[in-house]
Order: sequence, then C-alpha cells, then structure tokens
Amino acid sequence: MHEEKPSADCKQMFELLSQYLDRELAPQSCEEIEAHLSHCPPCIEFLESLKRSMCLCRDCTCADAPPPLTEDQKAQLRAAYEKALRRPR
Repeated sequence: MHEEKPSADCKQMFELLSQYLDRELAPQSCEEIEAHLSHCPPCIEFLESLKRSMCLCRDCTCADAPPPLTEDQKAQLRAAYEKALRRPR
C-alpha cells in the first residue's frame, strides 16, 4: 500500500488546524484549509487525531493538586538537578 507523505503546505496546515477547529480563523482561511483537506490524507489523519485529543482533554477531570513541597524536598530536588548538570555528556 502506498503511503502519502505530507507536502510542504501540510506544515502550514498543521499549524492552523487547532485554530480552525476552534473557529478562530477568517472564512477565507477556513475555505483554503477545507480545499487542502479535500485531497490530503495526511492532513485529514492529523485533523482527526487532533479532534480526538481535544475530546480527551475536555473529558479529563483534574485531580487535586499535590501538597506544596517541603523545604527539605526542594533542597533534595535542587541537589539532584545540580548533580545532573555536572555529569559529563
């Protein structure tokens, strides 16, 4: 089976699809996106994936925030971070 690869125009489409779904674009921009989507399977697939992701985010309930870190925990994290920075790459 032959897979179509995204074109140079697809990158620009990918950047606009979230705004397109949120109806934040001018009508002419929406028409251009819809024209592109009518013949571009990679962008259609990306759009469907974006729609699913947006639905999952809407359905997600946030848990209570964890309690603030203690001063000792902050110091341990800071020390671990500084140690990681000193490691050779």
